[in-house]
Amino acid sequence: MSEADARSATQRPHAQLEATIELLQRQKLVERVAHNQHGPHQDRVETLVHRQNQAELQRHLAQLHPADIAYILEALPLADRLAVWQRVKADRDGEILLEVSDAVRESLIADMDDHEILAAVEPLDADALADLVEDLPTAVLPELMASLDAQQRERVQSALSYRDDQVGALMDFEMVTIREDVTLEVVLRYLRRFDELPEQTDKLFVANQDNLLTGVLPLKWLLLNVPDTRVGAVMARDVNTFHPDDDAYDAAQAFERYELVSAPVVEGGGRLVGRLTIEVMVDPIRDEGDSEMFGRAGLREGEDIFPSVWASLRNRWSWLAINLVTAFLTSRVIGLFQVSIEKLVVLASLMPVVASIGGSSGNQTVIKIVRAVAMEHGRPWFHPGTVAQSARGGVLQWPDLGRSHRHRGGADVSRSSPGCGGGGGHGARATAGRLHGERYPDADGPPGTRSGDGLEHVPRLHDRQWWVLHFPGAGDGVPDALRGR
Repeated sequence: MSEADARSATQRPHAQLEATIELLQRQKLVERVAHNQHGPHQDRVETLVHRQNQAELQRHLAQLHPADIAYILEALPLADRLAVWQRVKADRDGEILLEVSDAVRESLIADMDDHEILAAVEPLDADALADLVEDLPTAVLPELMASLDAQQRERVQSALSYRDDQVGALMDFEMVTIREDVTLEVVLRYLRRFDELPEQTDKLFVANQDNLLTGVLPLKWLLLNVPDTRVGAVMARDVNTFHPDDDAYDAAQAFERYELVSAPVVEGGGRLVGRLTIEVMVDPIRDEGDSEMFGRAGLREGEDIFPSVWASLRNRWSWLAINLVTAFLTSRVIGLFQVSIEKLVVLASLMPVVASIGGSSGNQTVIKIVRAVAMEHGRPWFHPGTVAQSARGGVLQWPDLGRSHRHRGGADVSRSSPGCGGGGGHGARATAGRLHGERYPDADGPPGTRSGDGLEHVPRLHDRQWWVLHFPGAGDGVPDALRGR
């Protein structure tokens, strides 16, 4: 695939969504104009326009891939979503229901009657049916299970016996098995009998008469070896296998680590029961990332973009309540220092800076630890060096903060007390050059005038301690007239 083809494939869903929205808006405008025109056959005209619009929308959707239609449905408000869903051909409903998110699937199934639901899901495979059964109305389940043959019913029940985060819930029952005592030529003739191979088939599973897995035969080995060679002579006996009870996310990591396309699933004793494919293994990785992203924002995974008010409140009230409590605690802590903040207003300007720097440092540390845990790099949060390193990094950031705050311009603030001689060391720089406080006369002028020492006014903290403002270029000494007050 060329770079242009890849780029068009990534841009196609967005372009199709924009085309669908434009089509819906144009149809609404035409129907509104037809409704506002009064004539002898007004109802007939409106009905004809509506049917034409529906036929045009149906032709547009017939050209799209089920995944693209699912993308469009998820991006539309509920009214437009249902209008588009009603124009999808019935034989494609099941494939689209598998592609959409859980919240959108619920809204689509709620708009279908029992006969439409059965017609949509009956053509699906057993593993696909297992994915949809939990979202289907209870009333249709007995009729659905009765319509399946014994093998499909057993497979669906087997898949439903596992949790969503287990391999057994994701395994595919469609696979090609062969015997190891036949030749490659026999295997090729056997494969030609299929109309098509199961998707993601890169290897054939070799099993004995008891359906015990003995090895795998990659398709490239089948094509490159001499046809008279027996399967047992060229097959791979060291196979990556999974158990139905294994964690799906761990299996997905194994697929990534060993670059697998498909892998057998075996029960106790090595009995072959299904297979995993890279197509379904992408979902646990994506779901894990989505769950973490939504969890940080206090959202439910797969939440609809256009939820109802009550659904939104039900999903978010707990996080909003926690944030409210923490906000009250923060305000309470700040209130404990109300007197100090009133006397030195510059502290108020530093509070959001401290919170921002602390939050950024904490988030960066947490991200590193979470990534290490996800990659199974031991337990870094127990290592003393991790805490010490993060603490040292936070301490070293404060000199940078002080320098950046000082270079903003304005007046320096230093502290002086009796017996200290000249002014003390520089503190925080006031951005406006003024602080609230009482004015005292300079040595050589009326109150509020600037003396040769650079003193304009001094906020009083208590009887024996002063904060003196020094302007850039002024001397650092404190006027003798103010010493000892």
